[in-house]
Amino acid sequence: MVSLDRFDTFKAVVEAGSLTAAADLLGQTRAVVSFNLKRLEAELGVTLLTRNTRQLALTDAGERFYLRCTRMLEEARLAVEEARSEHAQLKGTLRITTTVEYALAVVAPAVEAFRRLHPDLNIHLSTSSTHADLISERFDVAIRLGRLLDSNHRAVQLSTFDVFAVAAPQFAEVQTLEALEQVPRLGHGRLTELSVTEPAGIQHQYRAGPAALVADSAAVLQAFAVRGHGVAILPQWLVQADLEAGRLVRVLADHRFAPQGVYAMYPDTRHLPLKVRAFIDFMKG
Repeated sequence: MVSLDRFDTFKAVVEAGSLTAAADLLGQTRAVVSFNLKRLEAELGVTLLTRNTRQLALTDAGERFYLRCTRMLEEARLAVEEARSEHAQLKGTLRITTTVEYALAVVAPAVEAFRRLHPDLNIHLSTSSTHADLISERFDVAIRLGRLLDSNHRAVQLSTFDVFAVAAPQFAEVQTLEALEQVPRLGHGRLTELSVTEPAGIQHQYRAGPAALVADSAAVLQAFAVRGHGVAILPQWLVQADLEAGRLVRVLADHRFAPQGVYAMYPDTRHLPLKVRAFIDFMKG
């Protein structure tokens, strides 16, 4: 039987890009890493990596094996972690990713409260306007907003939130979809279309384009809207303070945009880590 340690060595070499870097990562000598890699290839009967003085490259068989190897090691790690922690306090590190805006408004306060309940658990919170790859970037859970696209990951809906059409006060008279067509619109890179219902109950599809300005950050669109650059569709939790202070006003105030979902997304593994399950349950509560 091939040792899991050799699988781990192979994975480290691929991800580190060299035997020397993998040896540093594993706390081993380069000779040990090279020996284990050669033994693994001999036991499998295939060449996994082509080597020259400058670089390593995966063979076709090596690429297929790396994908399976990664999944298997993760399954083994999760199984051991679950077995060890099922009846104990949460420990280790929980890696979370979400947007900057939602982190500041919701996730960061929730993380603070969650960690008070589980002081032995370390939490790494990463923020980005783009969707991180949970597997390659080794995140345990992603908090995603809006429409959930097809994915190989699993997801749990945590809540919903309302979105409003907002603009600077000079656009206050824009209260119909026809009037909206005559003013500049601000578009989000991922929120290109959503349904909106008129007071009479007639439903339309609102499209942000062609937009005067497009950004991948709701906070940037918020700033553009406050400065009078046009109308933006933004979450209520993000713009409520601006509405109350008069920096923004609701346009299409008697129209209702489709509520958006908040989802916890996590890798599709057989063993869901206790720390992930506990955090999702906490966010749902």
